[in-house]
Amino acid sequence: MRILYLDIDSLRPDHLGCYGYLRETSPNIDRVAAEGVRFTNCYTPDAPCLPSRTALFSGRFGIHTGVVNHGGSSADVWLQGASRAFRSSFSQTCWMQRLRQAGLFTVMVSPFAERHSAHWFNAGFREIYNTGKGGQERADEITPVALDWLQRHGREDNWFMHLNLWDPHTPYRTPEEYGNPFEGQPLDGWMTEELRARHFAGYGPHSA
Repeated sequence: MRILYLDIDSLRPDHLGCYGYLRETSPNIDRVAAEGVRFTNCYTPDAPCLPSRTALFSGRFGIHTGVVNHGGSSADVWLQGASRAFRSSFSQTCWMQRLRQAGLFTVMVSPFAERHSAHWFNAGFREIYNTGKGGQERADEITPVALDWLQRHGREDNWFMHLNLWDPHTPYRTPEEYGNPFEGQPLDGWMTEELRARHFAGYGPHSA
């Protein structure tokens, strides 16, 4: 089994062509969706970033893992299990550890654990590639790392790769050669000037 898990921060389905978005911004994802399974009623049980991924990787609600928010004690996994003073049961029962125990080679291309001071998030991965930029990396910096690994190991069987892309969470930094094909297009009807001004006056691009 070969599993490539694309984890794209802050990308809503209504901004993908395969879910009806009118602008042609996701041709590759749309092509994958056309050949695979597309979920239409799938929601995260917890939010924002760290609680949602903890729920996904553990299969448990945040109220049971202890991770219900960013930062402080509300972002710490509760130590559980008979040997919790030495090793929490979370690291032994999380999704990645289960895949590894089943014989899959697990690799992560992401600084997510460092970005959220959640190093338990690395449990179960055999290889971890960290850009060292803590969330400031662009897709064109991190994708080549994943492609290099896939070129060397992609034809092998039984691997799982978690590739985390951060770009939609930040200001759009499109490479110059892409141009700006949507420049000058009018705002959607629901986006009034008042709402736009309120948005720009709000929290920064890296806020959850």
